[in-house]
Amino acid sequence: MAGDERVVDDGDSGHARARYSLGAVSEARRNVELKALDPDPARSLERALALGADDRGVIVQRDTYFRVREGRLKLREEEPGESHLIAYSRPDAADVRVSNYRVVPAADGILAALTETLGVDVVVEKRRRLLLWETVRIHLDDVAGLGSFVELEAVVGDGSDLSREEAQIARLREELGIGDDALREGSYADAVKGSDPFAVGIESGRSPKGSDPFAVGIESGRSPKGSDPSVDPELLRLAREAAGNAYAPYSSFPVGAAVRTDDGRRFAGANVENAAYPQGQCAEASALGAMVAGGGGRVAEVVVAAPSAAECAPCGGCRQRLREFMGPDAPIHLADLERVRRTTSLAELLPLSFGPESLG
Repeated sequence: MAGDERVVDDGDSGHARARYSLGAVSEARRNVELKALDPDPARSLERALALGADDRGVIVQRDTYFRVREGRLKLREEEPGESHLIAYSRPDAADVRVSNYRVVPAADGILAALTETLGVDVVVEKRRRLLLWETVRIHLDDVAGLGSFVELEAVVGDGSDLSREEAQIARLREELGIGDDALREGSYADAVKGSDPFAVGIESGRSPKGSDPFAVGIESGRSPKGSDPSVDPELLRLAREAAGNAYAPYSSFPVGAAVRTDDGRRFAGANVENAAYPQGQCAEASALGAMVAGGGGRVAEVVVAAPSAAECAPCGGCRQRLREFMGPDAPIHLADLERVRRTTSLAELLPLSFGPESLG
């Protein structure tokens, strides 16, 4: 069964292409894993190939993590490939660690169903170069907003005491030149959220000169490539997508807005202009209307996005509309299509405001 172990899907890869994958693994499985910063992916690729690793090409992956009490649950969408639901748990130590996981095919509509019931925690996008060596998966990852990393995942055989897998990881560490200072704890999801920023601030994976190698972002304090650890990434994506669908033939100024309720549901809307100008509707009003139609609730977070060189803040009317459904301290993120330019609140945008409680 060694040949099977070479290509079995695992909890942090979920590979689906028929030319190297046996498909989903519903029974519980284990990996011995390691994650490290990769300052020179080209060198890592060269060394892996010299060791005899089989290059299986590049996969574009989008991992949507859901809010769960124990472990991690994510939907992995791949191109090329199919979608899989992956449940796994593992220690967050910056060392060799054991991951327990299950992988099952994702049914149509699963993203919407889990988003509505559990809520999205974070979304991670990356380009993965996959290589196979013995029973180990070598991942050379370029993670959006974080940089370049190498992951080693040795698939644990039935009845193994882990000695073989640990020896394989140790051999690859030596061959690839992975030092202790390059090891990273946690997951990409943790880093994207900013709860454990193990990554560096530029795409190559190298630390900016004079910077702290554990810092996310550079002088501005913001995360690279437009991610802001304080922002719900799915909410940001929805607002930007809504801006792309705006109806703005008169102003040529598309705006998208997205709101997240305190129970994790997300709703988006775009500005809709009208030839009779006063009859147009702002993006924030559209998003709130979608929320009310979808069951209502209290707003916990807002993103307003526009392809503008200046901050695009809600107008006075929309500030009052938001006040109806959210408290003064809830965050409002003002974004363009590349970054979050500012995070503010209704307390700042609408001081001494009038809300439902003001009616007595």
